[in-house]
Amino acid sequence: MPGRGGPVRVSDADRDRVVSRLREGAAQGRLSHDTFVRRMELALAARAPEELRALTADLPGERRVPRLLFGSVAALSAFPGRLRTAWRTGRLPKLMLPTPGPYPLRIGRDPSNGLRLGDETVSRVHAELGLSGGVWVLRDLGSANGTCVNGRRVTDAAVVRAGDQVSFGRLSFRLASH
Repeated sequence: MPGRGGPVRVSDADRDRVVSRLREGAAQGRLSHDTFVRRMELALAARAPEELRALTADLPGERRVPRLLFGSVAALSAFPGRLRTAWRTGRLPKLMLPTPGPYPLRIGRDPSNGLRLGDETVSRVHAELGLSGGVWVLRDLGSANGTCVNGRRVTDAAVVRAGDQVSFGRLSFRLASH
């Protein structure tokens, strides 16, 4: 709009759309590496919308239907796995949070632990669970096969609460309170 304060300038959103189309074109093999790099430089230096349009004029238009279709198929394909995980999670054995005491509950294969787990994937002294500052903390003690809380590996310590899923090696439990 030249009459209202000068020519129309290119927005960052317009530039981002063009850069995305250029990346797609390169990924599909429609642009050589050199062409892609040169067009990216031109897209970043462009000042007018016509300059951006010229950079993608030889590329096919954006197709929303295939993207929506592939996204839907991916979501449907993942559903059985999510359902299986939810089914197993609901059926996990409960691990009762211990009565708070001066010492944390040691967990592992060693008979001297407060909670002895006889699985070969559990280390002799695997983890400890204790109350600290009013919250339950699960600490991995350098186990070989790891300690996880809700599917995430604990590297040092993690705050836990009733309902969380905890794993020691291959063994998984659902924390429960008294």
